[in-house]
Amino acid sequence: MRAAVLGSPIRHSLSPCLHRAAYAAMGLGDWTYEAYECDEERLPGLLAGLTPRRGARGTAGDEEHGDAWAGLSLTMPLKRAVLPLLDTVSEPAVEVGGANTVVFREGRAHGDNTDVHGIERALAEAGVPAPRSAVVLGGGATAASALAALRNLGLHAATLLVRDPARAGETAEVAERLGVALAVETLDKLEAFLDADLVVSTLPGGAADAYAGRLARVPALFDVVYSPWPTAAASAVASAGGTVVSGFAMLLHQAVRQVELMTGRADVPLEAMRAAGEAELARRTAETGG
Repeated sequence: MRAAVLGSPIRHSLSPCLHRAAYAAMGLGDWTYEAYECDEERLPGLLAGLTPRRGARGTAGDEEHGDAWAGLSLTMPLKRAVLPLLDTVSEPAVEVGGANTVVFREGRAHGDNTDVHGIERALAEAGVPAPRSAVVLGGGATAASALAALRNLGLHAATLLVRDPARAGETAEVAERLGVALAVETLDKLEAFLDADLVVSTLPGGAADAYAGRLARVPALFDVVYSPWPTAAASAVASAGGTVVSGFAMLLHQAVRQVELMTGRADVPLEAMRAAGEAELARRTAETGG
């Protein structure tokens, strides 16, 4: 069986490391997992090309190719672009307007979202209690998943801070579907919203560094960046005694759920995947001297 992660850029994805560690520990010696560079323009053709080989062994095309596709992991910029290309989409993926997982069953492509699960599990693992108030930095697909996770934790109002509110329309629509009252403000007003119980930064690597000094006062920070780690913001919060949750924890837990969905098995080895991911991150840090 084959699986892969698609996105652009994809070179530094940790997903192959995590999924391969799971396969090894689960005894799935005939499963493979690769990373493929794919943008929005190429996605329809790639999915169409997989059609004959979707699903379990024995489907049309297996005689020629010798294997079948179990599923795909999707990263930026494909999570929203994939939705109209799927046969079915789960309720969580519909709610957040994006699927990071495609599972092939009986020749059909089913979209799901495991990012929400990953965020919830990462917060729980770090001991972060259900927040009474939260601020989300950034307005992309991960911000939408963060709002869904916060809603699932019982929060029905949040503040979204972005550079340009005019570009936060899709995330505002997600909040409306979720039943979350969303206030949208600009990032330069961050200081006024730091009394929140939790700040979730979905900004790309380095983008939150300029706000590190101000973020130091928050009780808990979830920063979706995982390399390089810790970020300046995470270091500032930790030094001030706050709780910090890394993007690696989210990536790990969402990958565990992906493996469950693709294999149909519940015995997914969380700790083996964690160890493999941490070792790979350490190797990359040593290689770059960071």
